[in-house]
Amino acid sequence: MFEKLEVMRRIVESGVIAVIRAESVDEALKIAEACKAGGIEALEITMTVPGALTAIEQLAKAYPNKEVLIGAGTVLDPETARLCILAGASFLVAPNLNEDTVKMAHRYGKVIMPGCSTITEIVHAMEIGADVVKYFPGNLGGPAAIKAFKGPLPHVPFCPTGGVSIENAGEWIKAGAVAIGVGGELTKGAKTGDFASITAIAREFVGKVRAARA
Repeated sequence: MFEKLEVMRRIVESGVIAVIRAESVDEALKIAEACKAGGIEALEITMTVPGALTAIEQLAKAYPNKEVLIGAGTVLDPETARLCILAGASFLVAPNLNEDTVKMAHRYGKVIMPGCSTITEIVHAMEIGADVVKYFPGNLGGPAAIKAFKGPLPHVPFCPTGGVSIENAGEWIKAGAVAIGVGGELTKGAKTGDFASITAIAREFVGKVRAARA
């Protein structure tokens, strides 16, 4: 349980989760290193990456003292959740709300962030024990949606993914998000092998979150 609380604390403190989609394990590992160099402490390897479990396992072994937090994304069901946990994932992120996936995460003491986009889904997620609600897709409502949700649900910790950019990163935080999930805009340099740009953009996102909180 202590580990879970520490993972939650660090995700919230860092404020940025890198959503890593790649064409191979090697590319995913290079993106992860570039994000780490830019100051992002939470790395989410999505299950859409070929060999995703291998990438999670290699990163978990590379950082046994959790200098960075290795998580799994696009975790659609409890079977996938268990495989990710056994590979070394410290947190799980899903685009959907699956009660059995949440239970699996709790069974192993891992942070779980199910995806929700309506009040009904959000309330149900909290009732079954979500640690953070992933507002997805974020571009449906933008930061204004988080602010609106916070009216009747001020206690819910939100992390938007989809539609998060350098331009609006601070707006999400000011609207009440505890963290932001950033993917395509952060990692697009990987397509041309420009991993230095990923590091630079990572620093920008971290800076935007810090400035918004200040």
